[in-house]
Amino acid sequence: MVTPYDWQEGIGHRAAYVESRIAAGTPVLAVSLERGLLIFTVRRQARKIYEIYDRLAYAALGQQSDVESMRVAAIDFAHQEGFQRSEQDVTVQRVVMALSQPLKRAFGDFNAAPFVVRSLFCEVGSEPAQDHYYVLDYDGDFSVRQDWAFLSGTEDQAVQIRGGMNALDRKKLTAESAIAALKPIWAKAIDPSGEKSFDQLTENLVLEAGMIERSSDREERFHLLNP
Repeated sequence: MVTPYDWQEGIGHRAAYVESRIAAGTPVLAVSLERGLLIFTVRRQARKIYEIYDRLAYAALGQQSDVESMRVAAIDFAHQEGFQRSEQDVTVQRVVMALSQPLKRAFGDFNAAPFVVRSLFCEVGSEPAQDHYYVLDYDGDFSVRQDWAFLSGTEDQAVQIRGGMNALDRKKLTAESAIAALKPIWAKAIDPSGEKSFDQLTENLVLEAGMIERSSDREERFHLLNP
């Protein structure tokens, strides 16, 4: 007979397993600018920043197969929602709510492996104050942020990133200057001692940045930048 203690212990083991796998991921930083919503990270091989729907983007840390599963599920839901309702009804909140319950069920199902993924969903608005960020975790829980958001593999990284992002003056930042400002924040999260520069830490890695344009004049609002 499975007792509540056994269940709680099992959930703790699953969480520890997922956290240990996600800890190896490199942070993702996102910030609202006048021009649009910028997402910045550094990766090894596979892409980490994607478009989900008009005005919506997605980034994640974790096992690549699970990252891809989340991306496909988000795209499928967004397009189904847009077809059945309207494009304006496809919001980041609806997407996250649709994915939250399956993640929660999977995490509590001891007959299957949990999803090893921590996701960031972003929605650009008509002005920076109307941008929305949702961080969706492997257990289906999510948090909502405005102005900026991030993904990190460990709490120590999160502490460093929060300090850097809180001190960031976003008012006059262009995409280029924002990337330059985010580099030391990212580096501080990886190396709190500050002994290594961003270039040293990313010597064998690839910079990746994506922008969702605030203006609707472009045929496609989302595009990858070349840092």
